[in-house]
Amino acid sequence: MPEQRPARRTPAMDALSQDTKSRILDAAESLFMEHGFEATSLRQLTAAASVNLAAVNYHFGTKEELFQAVLTRRLDPMNQERIDLLERYERQAGTRPLSCEKILSAMLIPALRLSRDERRGGKDFLRVLGRAYADPAPFIRNFLSAQYAEMISRFKDAFQKALPHLTKQELTWRLHFVMGALSYTLAGTDALKLMAQVIPHDRDNDEMLLERLAPFLAAGLKAPLGDTKKLELASGD
Repeated sequence: MPEQRPARRTPAMDALSQDTKSRILDAAESLFMEHGFEATSLRQLTAAASVNLAAVNYHFGTKEELFQAVLTRRLDPMNQERIDLLERYERQAGTRPLSCEKILSAMLIPALRLSRDERRGGKDFLRVLGRAYADPAPFIRNFLSAQYAEMISRFKDAFQKALPHLTKQELTWRLHFVMGALSYTLAGTDALKLMAQVIPHDRDNDEMLLERLAPFLAAGLKAPLGDTKKLELASGD
């Protein structure tokens, strides 16, 4: 018998495959936002995306890999925007170190742009990200650390120049608190409800959120060091 060759893929087949992949990602993003990683079942996911389990396995493998793909689809472009904006500010500053406020702007503005862009997930994705930060699963924490590594490294260098009085260890702690506050604020609805009560109708919620959040984060980053001996004892150094 003559050897059977696999069917040649056509542009229509590729488009259909990409459409299926996008449907799965969109459905997973919505379900993970609503229920979290652990409480979202593959049965819920296949029903929401109108696909079978084989399609999920073909495109993503495990549920863990699907969750990572949901985050990567949005995080990679946003983090690249952050790095690009920071580098633009650094070129404009020349040899002068950037202020904390300027560095924070480079971190916050791309996140706020994403929150307004429903085509990129909008506020729903930021809530997924907030859930991911609160999730105790080790693979999620490890994945986020790896996914943010390049961006955090670039921003840490900029903050080190802006805050030369801080040790590297102290700066690492403070940036950890900054990322936590940023994720919680952008992912939750409480801050948006609060803003809606006090913001004039002609002001944009995200713009006001940035104006209030940036000074708060900058104050924490600039705060004087506490008792360094106590801090060293607590950290075991």
